[in-house]
Amino acid sequence: MDSRHSSGTFVTCLSICVPMPSASSPNLLPLFDKVRKFRALDEVRAAGIYPYFREISSAQDTEVIINGQQVLMLGSNSYLGLTNDQRIKDAICQAVQKYGSGCAGSRFLNGTLDIHVQLEEELAQFMKKQAVLLYSTGFQVNLGVISAIVGREDCILADRANHASLGAGCQMSPGKTFLFSHNDMTSLARRLAHLPPESPKIIVVDGVFSMEGDIIKLPELVKLAKQYNAAVMVDDAHSIGVLGENGSGTASHFGLVDDVHLIMGTFSKSLASLGGFIAGDWDTIDYLKHHSRPLVFSASMSPANVAAALAALRIMIAEPERMVQLWANTERMKQGLLALGFKLGATETPILPVYVNDTLKTFIFCKRLQDEGVFVNPVIPPGVPPGEELLRVSLMATHTFSQIDRALEKFEKIGKELGII
Repeated sequence: MDSRHSSGTFVTCLSICVPMPSASSPNLLPLFDKVRKFRALDEVRAAGIYPYFREISSAQDTEVIINGQQVLMLGSNSYLGLTNDQRIKDAICQAVQKYGSGCAGSRFLNGTLDIHVQLEEELAQFMKKQAVLLYSTGFQVNLGVISAIVGREDCILADRANHASLGAGCQMSPGKTFLFSHNDMTSLARRLAHLPPESPKIIVVDGVFSMEGDIIKLPELVKLAKQYNAAVMVDDAHSIGVLGENGSGTASHFGLVDDVHLIMGTFSKSLASLGGFIAGDWDTIDYLKHHSRPLVFSASMSPANVAAALAALRIMIAEPERMVQLWANTERMKQGLLALGFKLGATETPILPVYVNDTLKTFIFCKRLQDEGVFVNPVIPPGVPPGEELLRVSLMATHTFSQIDRALEKFEKIGKELGII
């Protein structure tokens, strides 16, 4: 971690560089009381173990540069290792030369390019759905779809461990949201049974849960959805490139594409870009084009982002060996961590949660791993429930067994040092 962001040096820099608020400063207004009282991370910063906003000065690859140090990257969502692929960088350059740097408007008005439509068509074929609609970010997909589809008299049933963007979409909608216990189909069935039979319903879940690494029990969920006449929406942000035919996601993995009404995906992970999409039937996609406010009132995906996602999609389909290697790497890392005595919970995917079960120790473990040349992500409440703090390890197809074995050596050293194993 950069020493500028820790303890005395950082505080001294602040006292020199940042003027004290004047009497008219907005920070003295009552609205900003919460800002002045935010001191939760003072102890962590003072101890030099603050783990966020670490500056990377190289491409997002299996190894990155932080503060001049080469560090093994085990905290990226680039599951297929495509973020530094030369073919994708070339496609970006060509798109910028042809279309410029941006669209200067929303898809609804002047911001639809032919490559937006091309990507939507190829994604629809890939996802085996009638149509696809692009959004500028994955977060906007979940905001825009749920808030547009769910009406005031409608009901949402959502897994308690859903991604925050799904939760925000539920909050933004005028309908009523009912939470069920994580991946617990008995809990879901109880919720469904207590709702009026005539109420329109949608079940909203992650395909792969981003912190726990487990897969939604989709066959049981679909059975309940049919029994109670509910629609199903699956967030495949962490499933694209990981599960299903050619990496097409959770519904494909279980052979249930026709039973899942809406499938959401992002480009910021396996597809090496930025943006998101929703896949569904023609009528639903057309409705969203005219009623989804985060789509209508946001600038469209930049040409560079579209070109990157399109190139990555084609590579993913053409090179299925990448997903095979991703799973081989996952198994090697997973079995290595388990053999050392770490707890990984119920993970079934390249997301490996190493449970530490203590916030401060999680930060220390993260910092010590970085000192030893390994980057991981610390996850504390509200990202996980209190007492379930963890280090989130994620694998790429492009990691080598040698890199994985080196990381396991560091985990063993520091795990013993901190009394975790």
